[in-house]
Amino acid sequence: MYDPEVFGAMSERVARRIGSWAFIAWMTVVVITWIGWNVLAPDNLKPDIFPFIFLTLLLSLQASYAAPLILLAQNRQTDRDRVQFQEDRSRNERILADSDYLAREIADVRDAMGELATRDYLRVELRDLLEEISARLDRIESAQLPDHTPPVASDHGLHPQ
Repeated sequence: MYDPEVFGAMSERVARRIGSWAFIAWMTVVVITWIGWNVLAPDNLKPDIFPFIFLTLLLSLQASYAAPLILLAQNRQTDRDRVQFQEDRSRNERILADSDYLAREIADVRDAMGELATRDYLRVELRDLLEEISARLDRIESAQLPDHTPPVASDHGLHPQ
């Protein structure tokens, strides 16, 4: 039995290293060294004779292990991307629902505000009422004043003669 998560994490680490420029550089150095040694070394020290069958076998073996590990890592990344996409989609749906709700609430507030008196409207109404009251007071005062001038009072309560 094996734990797929442990094996998946390991395959991702291996795929990450195999897919790096450092790995490509080191692999290139190893292959060039292998070929150089087998071409330039004396015949009794050559581990792999021309046409480099052992090197081909090693590279094929590496590729046969690397390809499935890379595919496993890609599958895990695809699964993570799918989960992230679903989370993004549900978050976007919630945001859209919230936006719709807020738009309806703003429309309701606007409708309610249409029925409320604004500060400018109240000022105009109060100014009109003040002018109307002032005009009424002027009419009342003019109705109460007699047509002749009022008598002038003296200092000691004596009437003028």
